[in-house]
Amino acid sequence: MIKNRYEFLYLFDCERGNPNGDPDAGNNPRIDPEDMHGLVSDVATKRRVRNYVQTKHGNRGGYAIFVEHSTNLNRPIAAAHEATDGAPAGGGNRSQVIKARDWMCQQFYDVRTFGAVMSTGANAGQVRGPVQVAFSRSIDPILPMDTAITRMAVAEKVKDAKTAADYLKWEELQQEDSLRTMGRKSLISYGLYVTKGFVSAHLAQGTMFSDADLAELWEALANMYDHDRSASKGVMCCRDLFVFKHVGADNGDPLAQERQAMLGCAPAHHLLDLGRVIEVPALKDQGKLPRSYADYDVKVHLDRVPKGVELWRWSFTEQRLVKA
Repeated sequence: MIKNRYEFLYLFDCERGNPNGDPDAGNNPRIDPEDMHGLVSDVATKRRVRNYVQTKHGNRGGYAIFVEHSTNLNRPIAAAHEATDGAPAGGGNRSQVIKARDWMCQQFYDVRTFGAVMSTGANAGQVRGPVQVAFSRSIDPILPMDTAITRMAVAEKVKDAKTAADYLKWEELQQEDSLRTMGRKSLISYGLYVTKGFVSAHLAQGTMFSDADLAELWEALANMYDHDRSASKGVMCCRDLFVFKHVGADNGDPLAQERQAMLGCAPAHHLLDLGRVIEVPALKDQGKLPRSYADYDVKVHLDRVPKGVELWRWSFTEQRLVKA
């Protein structure tokens, strides 16, 4: 299990796409209605981490994903009880629930990482995950656009059509223009977003979240958008990943330093608030609207890193964290 507390700042952007549609607003890009800054939900970020880990490991070797697309969560919960001689039909005692919970942590990466409520069927308890992320927020306001597109075909349910030949006969009776339709597409021109994340060493002890699991998280955050392409999302990618690692102050007492590393040596907001260690990404040309990451200037102040904390940064060339 990990022995250090971490916080991280994650910068990603979206060009000519919809980074996270709001189902309560016709799937338009999420915004803060008070100031028009863009938002991306924590659920969307964690979904992409899950997808990357699943793509890389193929649901094998302790890196399976519990919250999969279009599945029944009670199935793996029942499997946990079956594997631990528990009560797959429900009604297990406390000992059986704990064994099933531990099995779920061992098998499923997202349970070890983000936690899960596993009491929906055969009870496997609840797990508080050591890794948590907040809603992402754009640096500057965004302007959601709703554009019209032409769809060159229709998807109409034809009455009494039961075979492909029936549909072909119906098509031949229609006017050509009636077999085309209009659609809508929601997008933004550009947005640079910042995510704040937290990794608890103490919660990691309960889920068996290891240094190897942590390395998977950093890799997933850096590369997940390369495996999440779609017409609706435009061009999205990770631009920067800053990781604050609490190592403890070296005062000659190894046990005290280890406790400091787990508890932390500085408040999270002192590390993550933009303008402290990481300067607010400012536009190089204040009179120009941002349209790419190159329009921003990101500054790092290493002299502002508190004692007992190290700053690491993702290297895209080496594909790993390097000390800043």
